[in-house]
Amino acid sequence: MAETNTGTEIPPNVTIYINNLNEKIKLNELKKSLHAVFSQFGKILEVLAFKTLKHKGQAWVVFQDVSSASNAIRQLQGFPFYDKPMRIQFAKTKSDVIAKADGTFVLREKRKRHEEKGKKRKDQVDANQAAMGLNPAYAGAYGAAPPLSQIPHPGGVKSVVPEAPAPPNNILFVQNLPQEANPMMLQMLFCQFPGFKEVRMVETKPGIAFVEYGDEMQSTVAMQGLQGFKITPQNSMLITYAKK
Repeated sequence: MAETNTGTEIPPNVTIYINNLNEKIKLNELKKSLHAVFSQFGKILEVLAFKTLKHKGQAWVVFQDVSSASNAIRQLQGFPFYDKPMRIQFAKTKSDVIAKADGTFVLREKRKRHEEKGKKRKDQVDANQAAMGLNPAYAGAYGAAPPLSQIPHPGGVKSVVPEAPAPPNNILFVQNLPQEANPMMLQMLFCQFPGFKEVRMVETKPGIAFVEYGDEMQSTVAMQGLQGFKITPQNSMLITYAKK
């Protein structure tokens, strides 16, 4: 169990540790959703989450800089993510995270021979190698999205520029979303702005969504805040007012 005060005891660093996550969510969806939600705070180098029982309901997000990690902890502490409040703190060290990642894959084969003896030494070597990028075999485990899945499908591109803009109103029309976008990801982004009511997606039309606010001033603030926001490196959101 995470202690509430641990965030202050562990020195701030680029990696945050999240627990109390919904264990029913598929690993792939969880990692993509975490990336989408936390990328608003800065560049993410990797998102780590594992299938093993020991690591269920937990994840690590590695940012490029410490200020991004600090902001993420402050803004999203206790935030309901898939109906469970996230508990977030700084990870002990980045090496620990990567050692854990390596451990789930590497220790299995060597466990019998190295049970207690030399285990610490081995973890340290693995952590150092991984931190220096010497373990290319594990790159896929660090949340690197397959490039093909990011290519927008042909049907999603043609409606990028609306013919005539709709007058300001309380509903936003969001386009150019990646195929893996889901209502939870969008809700996490848009509900930071006051007046948020709901997100509506159309199953037959991937890549678009409608987001409703209390009034047009609130929707305008959200539009300005998230215009061009990238859920994935290839997809910049295009936000306009919805036509009524």
